Amino acid sequence: MPESQIAHRTADRPLAIAGWAVHVPGLSAADLPGSPDEAACGPEDAKDVLGRKGLLGKEPSTRLALCAVHRALGLPAGKLAEPLPYAPRTAVVVASNLGNVETVTTVLDDMRSRGGNVVSPLDAPNASSNVIASSIAIKYGFNGPNLAVCSGATAGLDAVRLARLLLLSGRAERAVVVGVEPADPVARALAALRPGDPGELIAGAGCVLLGPPGAWPTDTGITVGPVVRHASDPGTAEGQPAVGELYGAAGVVRLAAAAAVLAGGASGDDDAAGLTVHCGDADDAWLTVDVTRAGDRQEAGAAA
Repeated sequence: MPESQIAHRTADRPLAIAGWAVHVPGLSAADLPGSPDEAACGPEDAKDVLGRKGLLGKEPSTRLALCAVHRALGLPAGKLAEPLPYAPRTAVVVASNLGNVETVTTVLDDMRSRGGNVVSPLDAPNASSNVIASSIAIKYGFNGPNLAVCSGATAGLDAVRLARLLLLSGRAERAVVVGVEPADPVARALAALRPGDPGELIAGAGCVLLGPPGAWPTDTGITVGPVVRHASDPGTAEGQPAVGELYGAAGVVRLAAAAAVLAGGASGDDDAAGLTVHCGDADDAWLTVDVTRAGDRQEAGAAA
């Protein structure tokens, strides 16, 4: 078979979704699939999920992202008891357009009015556009590629697309994909400038764990295909979980919620075999991805 055909088939290969979590403050699994059984905590109470250590100076969006990752990994509440055995060669890809915009404006305002010496050493690291992805990698020891995606309304599924490229090219063995947005006044004001009527931005995060079969300890039987770009709105697929306005986080949150629906624990439709997730708008185009259920949840390698 020609090399070009082999590459094409590899690019179309579905990847396993080994775990997922949705963390939208105030919402539970009864409100949005993939959420915790009890209402998700706000960023100010992230210690209830993560433990207290390491949260000082962390922005709300970073805290929400860490909560989503912690739950997607299936870890107990509190600090890590030991290093994660699957951390090496695990990539982190985070989609967030407005995650640290409030800190950036605060730092700039302080520097303009009073000079650079007044900038807090706790605020300065948060001005980096990669602060969320790097915070996740540092906390959990993930040493694979570390990427931040800020591509507008398609950012969530753009992050999924980049994670697929890292995995299929062999740059990483596993990928933690996160979408998160805050809902501070600065973020909401900027989000309101988008075309049409996007609705008021809400805070929330989603996480999916991607990899080839067997890369993660758990096989859920849920797979995700390649991301497809559309010039016009493909419309919301029937059965896609309803999510509020999460801008750049929407694609990942919807993907995590769809995986939860297909897993059978959050929907009355046990016969559902697949869902199409979409995100985007008139300015940034639209992306879709198909999520399917291949079988029941099982431990990797335990199938006959």
